[in-house]
Amino acid sequence: MARKLKSDKVLFITTILLVGLSVVMVYSASAPMALERYGKATFFLVRQTMWSVLGLAMLGVVMRIDYRTYREPVFIWTCLAVVGFALVAVLFMPAVNNARRWFGIAGIGVQPSELAKLAAIFFIAALLERRMHRINEIQYALMPIAIVVVCLVALILLEPDFGTSMSLVLIATVMVFAAGLDYRYILGALLAALPAIYFLVMGTAYRRQRVLTFLDPWRDPLGAGFQIIQSLIAVGTGGVWGRGLMNGVQKLFYLPEPHTDFIYSVIAEELGLIGATAVLLCFVVVTWRGIRVSLRAPDTFGAFLALGLTTMVAVQALINISVVLGLMPTKGIPLPFVSNGGSSLVINLVGMGILLNVSQHASSSEA
Repeated sequence: MARKLKSDKVLFITTILLVGLSVVMVYSASAPMALERYGKATFFLVRQTMWSVLGLAMLGVVMRIDYRTYREPVFIWTCLAVVGFALVAVLFMPAVNNARRWFGIAGIGVQPSELAKLAAIFFIAALLERRMHRINEIQYALMPIAIVVVCLVALILLEPDFGTSMSLVLIATVMVFAAGLDYRYILGALLAALPAIYFLVMGTAYRRQRVLTFLDPWRDPLGAGFQIIQSLIAVGTGGVWGRGLMNGVQKLFYLPEPHTDFIYSVIAEELGLIGATAVLLCFVVVTWRGIRVSLRAPDTFGAFLALGLTTMVAVQALINISVVLGLMPTKGIPLPFVSNGGSSLVINLVGMGILLNVSQHASSSEA
């Protein structure tokens, strides 16, 4: 058994900082709206604090469980079966904002598509450990991964949730590319998928509207372009030092749902370029330390597991920040560890717990 080492302190501290920032910024971003809707300015603060405590408690538990437990076939197939059942069952739940993505349990929303990313990472990491030596053989190595990922993506698209489904595809792509897959396979798959992607985007009214709005938000500044315009105003008016915590203006019913997908806008407005850059650097640190853990993992499964978990957070953060800055069409992807929301926060913290456990088994004696 690999020699136990201390967890990566830099990764742990950075994660805690992001969660602490989440509690503060969710309260700042949501207080006016919560007061108007629920009569309590602390409504979302209390919920986010509870989710943060739960997530950190689970991180503490998971980081003490040997990561090699997750390579067991019984565990992996049970996860995939549970996730598959949940993704089918959620389609029969009442629609929220024209989507069926959540189970309502005691007033709490649980999103099974977040669990799907973890289950897929476990499966891909375990399979690559056994078959990466023949990674360019389609039927032997790539076909099983493709079948599982396509099935999960198809169910997630039915919700519909285009952003999460594409995130899952990106995670799988990074993992198989790191396993040594010839880049020509990836380019070929991308070219083959372009017609389907075009149909999914341009063949659906609201997705087509998002693309057109991304290209020119000012064509409908009070309608489709309103959210991204208000986001850019928030980012721009923050300046270098920001307006000050709690002093943001765009959250005062200009920027829709500022405590969720566009919380980075509030951070940029209230904490300025300095605060926004500090948050961005935190995600850079998480990505760096995660890749470092992957490179120093004692076995192939641990390496791919760490890479997949790191990619999960990095891709989500990249997409969210790009949307806020107007660099990508709008998608319903929260900022990891920071945005209001239970499922995403808890799953990401569980992922960090697993990553920290892998770091305990790292081959280096220096953290």
